[in-house]
Amino acid sequence: MPKLTIVNSKGYSLNGFLELPANQKPEQYAIFGHCFTCSGSLSAVRNISRELTKHGFGVLRFDFTGLGLSEGSFTESHFTANVDDLLDVHSYMKAHFKAPSLLVGHSLGGAGVIVAASQLVDVKAVATIGAPSHVEHVKRLFTYGNPDFEKEDLVEVNIGGRPFNIDKNFVENFDKTDLPKIVKNLKKPILILHSPKDQTVDIENARNLFTEAFHPKSFVSLDDADHLLMQATDSEYAGSVIGSWAKRYFPRPATTKLDTEGEQVVGHLDLVNNNFTTSIQTTEHSLIADEPTSVGGDDFGPSPYELLNSGLAACTVMTLKLYAQRKKWDLQEVYVYLSHGKKHSDDINIETNKSGYLDHISKKLRLVGDLTEEQKNRLKEIASKCPVHKTIISGSIIETELL
Repeated sequence: MPKLTIVNSKGYSLNGFLELPANQKPEQYAIFGHCFTCSGSLSAVRNISRELTKHGFGVLRFDFTGLGLSEGSFTESHFTANVDDLLDVHSYMKAHFKAPSLLVGHSLGGAGVIVAASQLVDVKAVATIGAPSHVEHVKRLFTYGNPDFEKEDLVEVNIGGRPFNIDKNFVENFDKTDLPKIVKNLKKPILILHSPKDQTVDIENARNLFTEAFHPKSFVSLDDADHLLMQATDSEYAGSVIGSWAKRYFPRPATTKLDTEGEQVVGHLDLVNNNFTTSIQTTEHSLIADEPTSVGGDDFGPSPYELLNSGLAACTVMTLKLYAQRKKWDLQEVYVYLSHGKKHSDDINIETNKSGYLDHISKKLRLVGDLTEEQKNRLKEIASKCPVHKTIISGSIIETELL
């Protein structure tokens, strides 16, 4: 997860994190605008961003000016400044990576991404979570009464139980944006997520946004969720829904399959762009292999020995299924647990004519069903007779040639 420092148009350094898919190769990029007085490190922001990476997105979550680890003061983190930050971050991503095409915003950040999307041609879709339909709604969250700005430059207000200093410009800034009109003219796919039990931004706001927006527009109810999506299940669900919804507007590019050239499997490692991450292709299926971080890999896929054990595991359970079915035994489920390592011949309970440290695979079975001890023991014997098991222990011959 790369950490980014983005200098905005006012010269402030904004703190950001770029969440990437497992293969580190995003198909599209998204920007996340966090909620009012929050930061890009809020658990809900992280969860939603990471769910989006499962759908091929690279997601930049960052802190608005004066919040989190970004420079500036909170008084400068008014609504139009948030929008400016979104525009600056988009420009940075376009220059250094690829223009983000999806904007996601939470609460006031949701209003911010709507306004930003109206000014960015590259943005093709917008998703909001608990967003207000009128920016001035935020003023009602201030529990300070009616401060006299004419007498004081700064007034301390209480927002969500936390004290913040604001000035007159901070408040007046919220009145400058006609959000319903912007939504009406946006004419981009929009997904509105909102909880009917939101105590901070009433569900009526979602209805207003949805009514003003043109199709294609969608609404998803976040049942029982609180405004900040503090329950992980709520934020993960929101991220999953956004990712699934976006597929219609961001179709995944057709992947170029590796040609097996008549063989059963081809493996490919691009040493220029990858560390150990290896693409593996059969005639119909693709997967990724890697090494764990403990030995210098990126852990984006199973290790070679884990794949070897996977083949043995699959062959074992399939063989036991066929055998039990033929015998009409009540075998309902099979679990097989495997580990590869090195063991000295003196520590192995199986007769062998080899000595010293040997490759050793531990295979453990769990059989589920109404089986007698005799049947279980027979299935244990059969587990050692599956084709892959026999191939491994027989000492296969491997011929290697250059193409």
